[in-house]
Amino acid sequence: MNVFYHLCFVVQDIHRATTELTRVLGVEWSPMREGQLAEWSYSIVFSAGGPPFFEVIQGPAGSPWDATAGSRFDHIGYWSRDIRIDKQLLQDRGAPVEFDSCPYGRSFAYHRLDSLGIRVELVDIAVQDSFLDTWLPGGSPMPPLNLDGNRT
Repeated sequence: MNVFYHLCFVVQDIHRATTELTRVLGVEWSPMREGQLAEWSYSIVFSAGGPPFFEVIQGPAGSPWDATAGSRFDHIGYWSRDIRIDKQLLQDRGAPVEFDSCPYGRSFAYHRLDSLGIRVELVDIAVQDSFLDTWLPGGSPMPPLNLDGNRT
């Protein structure tokens, strides 16, 4: 089985969600950050000490992280050695791209798994060092998804 590096929750209130995860499960958090993708401002935080990590995102209506219908488990995240190839492999296996950040100058894509009501996120491994610097300074590299069994 391929190793995922995070589970993401899209929420209506990031402070309430992280406080509850801390109170109930003892989750500790890295500092929260604000981000911008196209016209969407969002808040994001990762748990401390992963992988695997919990990721919690609060975004506006109409964004890829729209939680107006309610907070939810949203996606499972994997590193991709070649996001272009892996996007095509997931599509060929029946998981269509629901949102692709690449046209916005970013390096992730969400694929829909309808039977589960969730998405799979592919993140280009080229940004892993930056991720580690931000969310887990000094952390070890994490392995990429291997969909075809041949790439090393």
